[in-house]
Amino acid sequence: MKRIGVTANLSKPAAPAVLRRVANQAVELGWTLVVCDETAQQLPQAKCVTSDLFPRRIDALIALGGDGTLLHAVRMLKGADVPLLGVNLGSLGFLTSVLETDVERAMKAMVAGECRESRRVLAEARIRRGRRILGPHGALNDVVIGWGESSRVVHLRLDIDDEEVGHYVCDGLIVSTPTGSTGHSLSGGGPIIHPEAPVFVINPICPHTLSHRPMVVPDASRIEIHVLRSSKRQLFAIDGQDHHHILEGDRIEIRRGARPVRLLHPPGYSYFDLLRRKLHLRGSAV
Repeated sequence: MKRIGVTANLSKPAAPAVLRRVANQAVELGWTLVVCDETAQQLPQAKCVTSDLFPRRIDALIALGGDGTLLHAVRMLKGADVPLLGVNLGSLGFLTSVLETDVERAMKAMVAGECRESRRVLAEARIRRGRRILGPHGALNDVVIGWGESSRVVHLRLDIDDEEVGHYVCDGLIVSTPTGSTGHSLSGGGPIIHPEAPVFVINPICPHTLSHRPMVVPDASRIEIHVLRSSKRQLFAIDGQDHHHILEGDRIEIRRGARPVRLLHPPGYSYFDLLRRKLHLRGSAV
Protein backbone atom coordinates (compact mmCIF):
# COMPACT_ATOMS: atom_id res chain seq x y z
CA MET A 1 0.00 0.00 0.00
CA LYS A 2 1.44 3.33 -1.11
CA ARG A 3 -1.49 5.56 -2.08
CA ILE A 4 -3.98 5.94 0.77
CA GLY A 5 -7.22 7.84 0.42
CA VAL A 6 -8.46 9.86 3.39
CA THR A 7 -11.88 11.31 4.13
CA ALA A 8 -12.98 12.90 7.39
CA ASN A 9 -16.04 14.41 8.98
CA LEU A 10 -14.65 17.87 9.67
CA SER A 11 -17.57 18.72 11.95
CA LYS A 12 -15.98 16.43 14.55
CA PRO A 13 -13.85 18.56 16.94
CA ALA A 14 -11.08 15.96 16.97
CA ALA A 15 -10.79 15.76 13.17
CA PRO A 16 -7.99 18.34 12.57
CA ALA A 17 -5.70 16.89 15.26
CA VAL A 18 -6.24 13.29 14.15
CA LEU A 19 -5.65 14.23 10.51
CA ARG A 20 -2.30 15.78 11.49
CA ARG A 21 -1.36 12.52 13.20
CA VAL A 22 -2.40 10.56 10.12
CA ALA A 23 -0.24 12.84 7.96
CA ASN A 24 2.79 12.45 10.24
CA GLN A 25 2.44 8.66 10.36
CA ALA A 26 2.00 8.53 6.58
CA VAL A 27 5.40 10.20 6.15
CA GLU A 28 7.03 7.53 8.34
CA LEU A 29 5.32 4.74 6.37
CA GLY A 30 6.17 6.23 2.97
CA TRP A 31 2.51 6.73 2.03
CA THR A 32 1.08 9.29 -0.37
CA LEU A 33 -2.23 10.59 0.95
CA VAL A 34 -5.00 11.25 -1.57
CA VAL A 35 -8.15 13.32 -1.04
CA CYS A 36 -11.10 14.40 -3.15
CA ASP A 37 -13.36 16.37 -0.80
CA GLU A 38 -13.27 19.06 1.90
CA THR A 39 -10.74 16.92 3.83
CA ALA A 40 -8.15 18.69 1.65
CA GLN A 41 -8.64 21.79 3.86
CA GLN A 42 -6.86 19.99 6.71
CA LEU A 43 -4.38 18.00 4.56
CA PRO A 44 -2.65 20.52 2.29
CA GLN A 45 0.21 18.06 1.69
CA ALA A 46 -2.14 15.44 0.24
CA LYS A 47 -2.70 14.89 -3.47
CA CYS A 48 -6.13 16.16 -4.52
CA VAL A 49 -8.03 14.42 -7.33
CA THR A 50 -11.59 14.51 -8.63
CA SER A 51 -14.23 12.28 -7.06
CA ASP A 52 -14.48 10.27 -10.30
CA LEU A 53 -10.75 9.48 -10.29
CA PHE A 54 -10.49 8.97 -6.53
CA PRO A 55 -11.36 5.22 -6.39
CA ARG A 56 -8.79 4.46 -9.11
CA ARG A 57 -5.99 6.44 -7.49
CA ILE A 58 -5.91 4.74 -4.07
CA ASP A 59 -4.84 1.37 -2.65
CA ALA A 60 -6.91 1.74 0.55
CA LEU A 61 -9.19 4.31 2.16
CA ILE A 62 -9.23 5.61 5.75
CA ALA A 63 -12.48 7.20 6.94
CA LEU A 64 -12.39 9.34 10.09
CA GLY A 65 -15.68 10.15 11.81
CA GLY A 66 -18.52 7.81 12.70
CA ASP A 67 -20.50 5.08 11.02
CA GLY A 68 -22.17 7.71 8.83
CA THR A 69 -18.75 8.81 7.58
CA LEU A 70 -17.87 5.23 6.72
CA LEU A 71 -21.13 4.78 4.81
CA HIS A 72 -20.25 7.96 2.90
CA ALA A 73 -16.80 6.50 2.19
CA VAL A 74 -18.42 3.39 0.70
CA ARG A 75 -20.32 5.63 -1.72
CA MET A 76 -17.08 7.44 -2.58
CA LEU A 77 -15.54 4.14 -3.71
CA LYS A 78 -18.29 3.66 -6.35
CA GLY A 79 -17.93 -0.12 -6.18
CA ALA A 80 -14.11 -0.16 -6.50
CA ASP A 81 -12.26 -3.12 -4.96
CA VAL A 82 -10.51 -1.02 -2.30
CA PRO A 83 -10.20 -1.94 1.42
CA LEU A 84 -11.64 0.52 3.91
CA LEU A 85 -10.58 1.30 7.49
CA GLY A 86 -12.94 3.23 9.78
CA VAL A 87 -11.57 5.42 12.59
CA ASN A 88 -14.17 6.58 15.10
CA LEU A 89 -13.85 10.15 16.37
CA GLY A 90 -16.33 9.57 19.18
CA SER A 91 -17.72 6.46 20.84
CA LEU A 92 -16.98 3.12 19.23
CA GLY A 93 -19.30 2.46 16.28
CA PHE A 94 -20.48 -0.72 14.62
CA LEU A 95 -18.53 -0.05 11.41
CA THR A 96 -15.66 2.16 12.55
CA SER A 97 -13.57 -0.29 14.55
CA VAL A 98 -10.53 1.90 15.36
CA LEU A 99 -10.51 4.41 18.21
CA GLU A 100 -8.80 7.73 17.48
CA THR A 101 -6.17 6.94 20.11
CA ASP A 102 -5.13 3.86 18.11
CA VAL A 103 -4.93 5.37 14.63
CA GLU A 104 -1.11 5.07 14.30
CA ARG A 105 -1.16 1.46 15.48
CA ALA A 106 -3.87 0.64 12.95
CA MET A 107 -1.92 2.28 10.13
CA LYS A 108 1.16 0.23 11.01
CA ALA A 109 -0.98 -2.92 11.09
CA MET A 110 -2.18 -2.11 7.55
CA VAL A 111 1.41 -2.02 6.33
CA ALA A 112 2.32 -5.21 8.19
CA GLY A 113 -0.70 -7.06 6.80
CA GLU A 114 -2.01 -7.66 10.32
CA CYS A 115 -5.52 -6.28 9.78
CA ARG A 116 -8.36 -8.76 9.39
CA GLU A 117 -10.54 -8.21 6.34
CA SER A 118 -14.30 -8.57 6.66
CA ARG A 119 -16.19 -8.80 3.36
CA ARG A 120 -19.64 -7.20 3.61
CA VAL A 121 -22.34 -7.76 1.03
CA LEU A 122 -24.07 -4.80 -0.62
CA ALA A 123 -27.76 -4.73 -1.50
CA GLU A 124 -28.26 -3.26 -4.97
CA ALA A 125 -31.67 -1.65 -5.49
CA ARG A 126 -33.50 -0.37 -8.57
CA ILE A 127 -36.92 1.23 -9.00
CA ARG A 128 -38.83 0.24 -12.13
CA ARG A 129 -41.39 2.92 -12.99
CA GLY A 130 -43.00 1.98 -16.25
CA ARG A 131 -40.18 2.03 -18.77
CA ARG A 132 -37.90 4.08 -16.50
CA ILE A 133 -35.26 2.57 -14.23
CA LEU A 134 -34.04 4.61 -11.25
CA GLY A 135 -30.75 3.35 -9.89
CA PRO A 136 -28.94 1.18 -9.20
CA HIS A 137 -28.16 2.23 -5.64
CA GLY A 138 -25.83 0.22 -3.38
CA ALA A 139 -26.67 -0.16 0.31
CA LEU A 140 -24.24 -1.45 2.93
CA ASN A 141 -26.88 -1.21 5.68
CA ASP A 142 -30.39 -1.23 4.29
CA VAL A 143 -32.95 -0.26 1.69
CA VAL A 144 -36.04 1.30 3.27
CA ILE A 145 -39.40 2.04 1.71
CA GLY A 146 -41.54 3.92 4.16
CA TRP A 147 -43.26 6.86 5.76
CA GLY A 148 -43.56 9.80 3.37
CA GLU A 149 -46.08 12.62 3.31
CA SER A 150 -48.77 11.17 5.59
CA SER A 151 -49.37 8.43 8.17
CA ARG A 152 -51.60 6.40 5.85
CA VAL A 153 -50.70 2.79 5.20
CA VAL A 154 -49.60 1.32 1.88
CA HIS A 155 -50.26 -2.04 0.24
CA LEU A 156 -47.11 -3.91 -0.80
CA ARG A 157 -46.62 -7.32 -2.37
CA LEU A 158 -43.40 -9.19 -1.76
CA ASP A 159 -42.03 -11.61 -4.38
CA ILE A 160 -38.87 -13.67 -4.02
CA ASP A 161 -37.39 -15.31 -7.11
CA ASP A 162 -40.63 -14.65 -9.03
CA GLU A 163 -42.77 -16.35 -6.40
CA GLU A 164 -45.33 -14.37 -4.41
CA VAL A 165 -44.56 -14.44 -0.69
CA GLY A 166 -47.16 -12.16 0.81
CA HIS A 167 -49.24 -9.01 0.77
CA TYR A 168 -48.57 -6.40 3.46
CA VAL A 169 -50.71 -3.50 4.65
CA CYS A 170 -48.07 -1.53 6.50
CA ASP A 171 -46.11 1.70 6.92
CA GLY A 172 -43.25 0.45 4.76
CA LEU A 173 -40.61 -2.22 4.47
CA ILE A 174 -36.92 -2.69 5.32
CA VAL A 175 -34.54 -4.91 3.39
CA SER A 176 -31.39 -5.14 5.49
CA THR A 177 -27.97 -6.58 4.84
CA PRO A 178 -26.30 -8.48 7.70
CA THR A 179 -24.19 -5.37 8.37
CA GLY A 180 -27.37 -3.30 8.76
CA SER A 181 -29.19 -5.85 10.92
CA THR A 182 -28.21 -3.93 14.07
CA GLY A 183 -29.72 -0.70 12.70
CA HIS A 184 -33.23 0.18 11.51
CA SER A 185 -34.22 -3.48 11.16
CA LEU A 186 -33.29 -4.26 14.77
CA SER A 187 -35.41 -1.33 15.96
CA GLY A 188 -38.30 -2.86 14.02
CA GLY A 189 -37.95 -6.22 15.75
CA GLY A 190 -35.54 -7.87 13.33
CA PRO A 191 -32.83 -10.36 14.30
CA ILE A 192 -29.12 -9.71 14.81
CA ILE A 193 -27.26 -11.32 11.90
CA HIS A 194 -23.52 -11.93 11.83
CA PRO A 195 -22.19 -9.36 9.32
CA GLU A 196 -20.54 -11.98 7.10
CA ALA A 197 -23.61 -14.25 6.81
CA PRO A 198 -24.82 -14.62 3.17
CA VAL A 199 -28.40 -13.45 3.79
CA PHE A 200 -30.83 -10.53 3.64
CA VAL A 201 -33.46 -9.66 6.26
CA ILE A 202 -36.92 -8.52 5.10
CA ASN A 203 -38.88 -6.67 7.75
CA PRO A 204 -42.24 -4.88 7.19
CA ILE A 205 -42.72 -1.70 9.24
CA CYS A 206 -45.78 -1.82 11.52
CA PRO A 207 -47.77 -4.33 9.45
CA HIS A 208 -51.50 -4.74 10.15
CA THR A 209 -51.26 -8.34 11.29
CA LEU A 210 -50.57 -10.27 14.48
CA SER A 211 -48.63 -13.01 12.67
CA HIS A 212 -45.79 -10.88 11.30
CA ARG A 213 -42.24 -12.16 11.63
CA PRO A 214 -39.10 -10.82 9.95
CA MET A 215 -37.88 -13.07 7.14
CA VAL A 216 -34.29 -14.15 6.48
CA VAL A 217 -33.53 -15.19 2.88
CA PRO A 218 -30.35 -16.15 0.99
CA ASP A 219 -28.58 -13.13 -0.46
CA ALA A 220 -28.68 -14.86 -3.87
CA SER A 221 -32.45 -14.23 -3.85
CA ARG A 222 -34.09 -11.75 -6.20
CA ILE A 223 -36.38 -9.60 -4.06
CA GLU A 224 -39.20 -7.61 -5.66
CA ILE A 225 -41.55 -5.25 -3.88
CA HIS A 226 -44.66 -4.15 -5.77
CA VAL A 227 -46.45 -0.99 -4.65
CA LEU A 228 -50.04 -2.12 -5.16
CA ARG A 229 -51.86 0.78 -3.56
CA SER A 230 -50.63 3.99 -2.01
CA SER A 231 -52.31 7.30 -1.28
CA LYS A 232 -48.99 9.00 -0.60
CA ARG A 233 -45.48 9.29 -1.97
CA GLN A 234 -43.25 7.10 0.16
CA LEU A 235 -39.59 7.76 0.78
CA PHE A 236 -36.99 5.44 -0.74
CA ALA A 237 -33.85 5.55 1.39
CA ILE A 238 -30.45 3.93 0.94
CA ASP A 239 -28.35 3.75 4.12
CA GLY A 240 -30.47 6.51 5.64
CA GLN A 241 -30.11 8.83 2.63
CA ASP A 242 -33.36 9.76 0.83
CA HIS A 243 -32.98 9.17 -2.91
CA HIS A 244 -36.44 9.05 -4.49
CA HIS A 245 -40.15 8.95 -3.78
CA ILE A 246 -42.01 5.69 -4.33
CA LEU A 247 -45.30 5.89 -6.24
CA GLU A 248 -48.21 3.54 -6.72
CA GLY A 249 -47.35 1.03 -9.46
CA ASP A 250 -43.60 1.14 -8.82
CA ARG A 251 -41.63 -2.08 -8.57
CA ILE A 252 -38.47 -2.18 -6.43
CA GLU A 253 -35.88 -4.82 -7.27
CA ILE A 254 -33.18 -5.73 -4.76
CA ARG A 255 -30.29 -8.11 -5.37
CA ARG A 256 -26.84 -8.80 -4.01
CA GLY A 257 -24.24 -6.39 -5.33
CA ALA A 258 -21.57 -7.68 -7.67
CA ARG A 259 -18.70 -6.84 -5.32
CA PRO A 260 -18.56 -6.77 -1.49
CA VAL A 261 -17.19 -3.97 0.66
CA ARG A 262 -13.83 -4.87 2.21
CA LEU A 263 -13.69 -3.56 5.79
CA LEU A 264 -10.38 -3.71 7.63
CA HIS A 265 -10.24 -4.40 11.37
CA PRO A 266 -7.11 -4.06 13.52
CA PRO A 267 -5.65 -6.92 15.58
CA GLY A 268 -7.79 -7.72 18.60
CA TYR A 269 -11.10 -6.66 17.02
CA SER A 270 -14.08 -8.81 18.05
CA TYR A 271 -17.61 -8.44 16.65
CA PHE A 272 -19.16 -10.18 19.66
CA ASP A 273 -17.27 -7.96 22.09
CA LEU A 274 -18.67 -5.02 20.11
CA LEU A 275 -22.22 -6.36 20.53
CA ARG A 276 -21.73 -6.72 24.27
CA ARG A 277 -20.52 -3.17 24.61
CA LYS A 278 -22.90 -1.41 22.19
CA LEU A 279 -26.10 -3.37 22.82
CA HIS A 280 -25.32 -4.56 26.36
CA LEU A 281 -25.82 -8.09 25.04
CA ARG A 282 -25.39 -10.75 27.69
CA GLY A 283 -26.71 -14.16 28.66
CA SER A 284 -28.50 -15.13 31.84
CA ALA A 285 -27.15 -13.76 35.11
CA VAL A 286 -24.97 -16.17 37.07
